[in-house]
Amino acid sequence: MRETVGGEPTAVLAADYFASYSVVGLLALVGVVFVAVAFGAGRLLRPVVPTPEKLLTYECGVDPVGEGWAHTQVRYYVYAFLYVIFAVDSIFLFPWATVFAAPGYGATTLVEMFVFLGFLTVGLLYAYKKGVLTWT
Repeated sequence: MRETVGGEPTAVLAADYFASYSVVGLLALVGVVFVAVAFGAGRLLRPVVPTPEKLLTYECGVDPVGEGWAHTQVRYYVYAFLYVIFAVDSIFLFPWATVFAAPGYGATTLVEMFVFLGFLTVGLLYAYKKGVLTWT
């Protein structure tokens, strides 16, 4: 006795399932080959004439002065990280607002969003307690 799902044999369903993944795999392979060919063609076609001027550090047309090492404050990265966190927060808030208005989703989505906002609040309070948000 053969197993069937919805009147079709499971072997046919599995074949369809793996066929859809083979299309994705083939597309990924074509993308990798395309990038490899592009990089290879660039390497073969570009002129290679190294000069001392070409080996200098270049920054906006200004000749480099002094050392190539500069100290950067870590707090700028922390502010950027906090910005990314709140940008992701806004990405999740807009779809939530549209689902919240749909009938039957009000209470569930409200609880889920408050859990999500609670996690973000805990992260913000942790950053505040560690003194990350004070500008010195």
